[in-house]
Amino acid sequence: METRPKTIYLPDTMTDWPWPRTINPHFEAVKIEADAWFHSFKAVDPETLEAFDKCDAAYLVALAHPTVSREHLRVCCEAMDIQLFVDEVTERSTAADANGIVDIGVDALHNPHKIRPEGEHIMGEMMRQCSARAMQTISMTCQPRFVDSFTTYLRAVAVEVIDREQRHCRSIDDHFKHRRESSGILPWLILCGMEIDLPDEVFYHPAIVDMVECAADLVTIDNDIFSYNREQASGNEYNSLITVVILELGLDIGGAMGWAAAYHTKLKKRFIDGFAKIPSWGPSTDSLVKEYLDGLGMWVRASYIWSFDVQRYFGTMSAEIQETRLVPLLPKVHCKASIRGGEDHTDTRYSQ
Repeated sequence: METRPKTIYLPDTMTDWPWPRTINPHFEAVKIEADAWFHSFKAVDPETLEAFDKCDAAYLVALAHPTVSREHLRVCCEAMDIQLFVDEVTERSTAADANGIVDIGVDALHNPHKIRPEGEHIMGEMMRQCSARAMQTISMTCQPRFVDSFTTYLRAVAVEVIDREQRHCRSIDDHFKHRRESSGILPWLILCGMEIDLPDEVFYHPAIVDMVECAADLVTIDNDIFSYNREQASGNEYNSLITVVILELGLDIGGAMGWAAAYHTKLKKRFIDGFAKIPSWGPSTDSLVKEYLDGLGMWVRASYIWSFDVQRYFGTMSAEIQETRLVPLLPKVHCKASIRGGEDHTDTRYSQ
């Protein structure tokens, strides 16, 4: 029988990433507004609300979108709150329940002016309000892309629940393809263009699409590295790249972490080298393209910073773990869920 390690070493993947840490100047003011908005729905009980607040969704989007206007930052905060809420509630749902929640969310996303039915899951009204605000503010070209990508994300989450129930583990290649959708990163990379209008022939050019996929996969690797400990404790590790690599390549946890870090390095080079492969559409469009691609780079940096600066993955040990890169392996512990309407789940939090 394989002996479980007592600690996990987290590789440092972002030591040479060219995009620095910066934060939106509207962060503090918008955070107050967005937190009040999410709290108003009373979608979770006080214990879970406290955990949500520690995730600090506004901080992540303020790092990822440091130059956008106050109104656009507010849209992002609401969308991130919804994404975290969807991840939380479907993590404890059956496939049938998850599909029901997703159907409600998709309908509200596409129909932001439709009054939601009485007694419907709160997800519907949350999504409706967020979609209505987004459609009023983000650029015309970004609107349909955001709706389509967020729809894809919601549908992929429902598939992920089925994978979890069946303990289905994908291949490495399939994992990356699925995680681009189920992680919810693609809507965020699309929102890097929320203040600009890029025509379809530019936005969907193969060179730009490749850089979007690179950025999405970089975020996925970092997320799967940081979240693996919590997921292995909760029994949800079959949707983690680390588990996929362990099973497909026959590695232990340390070897899988090393493989993930090496692949991260290859993707970083591919992303940075990708700038030289972008064609020119003229000075004005080229300036917008650079702004968009820099936004992708900022998202990769922001996701990494946020993972250590909040308590979502490492609790109060974040600073120590960032310095030592050593994470105590969490035991598999069972406790009651605190999401409204949820089921029993595993408590995978560090000491607070």
